[in-house]
Amino acid sequence: MSKEYVKHEELLEVLDDVGTIHKLILFNDDVNSFDHVIECLVRICDHNEIQAEQSALIVHYKGKATVKSGDRGELAAMCQALCEEGLSAVIGE
Repeated sequence: MSKEYVKHEELLEVLDDVGTIHKLILFNDDVNSFDHVIECLVRICDHNEIQAEQSALIVHYKGKATVKSGDRGELAAMCQALCEEGLSAVIGE
């Protein structure tokens, strides 16, 4: 076995230990106002005003956007809170 192969295998093991990064994905709808979406992103996802406005615009024009990344446990509460506010959100990989 070559040294490079062993290093590659060790790197894969380290990456597996780090865990999977999940994404909180927000979807566009025809119901919620920009102001409501921005306010939710600031309050729930800890965005600043500019970041929230940019995310809202991306969601509006692209149909969806990743608004937060992290581990599933951290994102689950945010996803639930966004959904309780009437927004459409899911956690993906």
